Amino acid sequence: MIIITSPPEHFSGEMDVPGDKSITHRALMLGSIARGVTEVRGFLDAEDCRSTMGCLSTLGATINVRGRRLFVHGKGGQLQAPNAELDAGNSGTTARLLAGILAGSHFESKITGDSSLQQRPMKRIVEPLKAMGAEIEGAAGGDKLPLTIKGKNLKAVHYKSPRASAQVKSAVLLAALYAKGETVFEEPYQSRDHTELMLKHFGAHLIAEAGLVKIKGRQTLQGKQVLVPGDISTAAFFMVAAAILPGSEVLLKNVGVNPTRTGIIDVLKEMGAHLEIENPRKWGMEPVGNIRVKGGRPLKGVEVRGEIIPRLIDEIPILAVAAAVAEGETIIGDASELRVKESDRISDLACQLSRLDIAISEKEDGFVIRGGKPLKGAEVDSCGDHRIAMALAVAGLVARGETAVNAAEVVAISFPGFMQSLRSLCSKKHH
Repeated sequence: MIIITSPPEHFSGEMDVPGDKSITHRALMLGSIARGVTEVRGFLDAEDCRSTMGCLSTLGATINVRGRRLFVHGKGGQLQAPNAELDAGNSGTTARLLAGILAGSHFESKITGDSSLQQRPMKRIVEPLKAMGAEIEGAAGGDKLPLTIKGKNLKAVHYKSPRASAQVKSAVLLAALYAKGETVFEEPYQSRDHTELMLKHFGAHLIAEAGLVKIKGRQTLQGKQVLVPGDISTAAFFMVAAAILPGSEVLLKNVGVNPTRTGIIDVLKEMGAHLEIENPRKWGMEPVGNIRVKGGRPLKGVEVRGEIIPRLIDEIPILAVAAAVAEGETIIGDASELRVKESDRISDLACQLSRLDIAISEKEDGFVIRGGKPLKGAEVDSCGDHRIAMALAVAGLVARGETAVNAAEVVAISFPGFMQSLRSLCSKKHH
């Protein structure tokens, strides 16, 4: 349980944000199927990434951790048949991306996960992988884990995805490495492009434009050094905390500012937050910068929908907290994807935030929040979702009275040291 008793008198300081979860997963996977050794610096050591490590180890990859560095000894394209089920834990990225690799591997494997992951939709990756020639069976007509995958000789496809999803795109691109011919993937809006950037970093030839990727099959990847920037999805909790607490100033160092992920920065600026990116540079192919946020500026409600949604889908729980403090109405739409995340984030957020006296009404594809009135401390629940737990803790910083977040240990899925970091920026005045 997390208990927050009163707003801090000061919220300020500098912090290093834990490594990007999406990039860590991909570095582990590409390193495992590349030739040679991949060194990953600044990787995220959290439960989801440990699930990926566990699965890859079961498939024959050798992964060694030495302090802040991780070494993956690649298998040169072909992983080994597993002698046990592959347990993806709570991680949708692990299950969906791994399915792409396994679709082209010449053995049978079975991917499973925890009870939450077993409820999440898998047909979105199963359909394109089957179109490429993979043999996949799963629960609920192939839509749910566990999935049994028999790897086959794959053929290239031109796949038009009905949704903008980096996980679907990545599953297809990873399978395409094993396919004969050129695979083309199209999506309605561009989703995060970490897979494309990392494939290029590992020596693959591909053409990526907004919403379209072309990649030739049968390419061999070469192990590389990967520097993992701080995760903007994690930084977002501290950005919003600083924006809604008067007199605050926080510097978040070495955060990934890949344009396919910076929707949260664009929206907070539109709401009126004082936010700047300092010292922009590149780590490998990924843009990185320091994010400085100062509190005290009044925020105003905004409308968030359309092609920005894939660029901030994971940040919507904490964006809802900013909207609760902002004057006026905030509308979040086109985000029905939130219903099939670690929880039904639309329904669960609406339920928990309303306990803090936030005027939030649930819609099929998002919600409407009427902000600007004081938040009231209450007992709330994480609903088994790490991002909801962290969003509620930040809301507790501006609520009157005590806020208690039950089942808050789920933050370990993406950020085991979350409360420690939050407390390090909070201080009381000494008289």
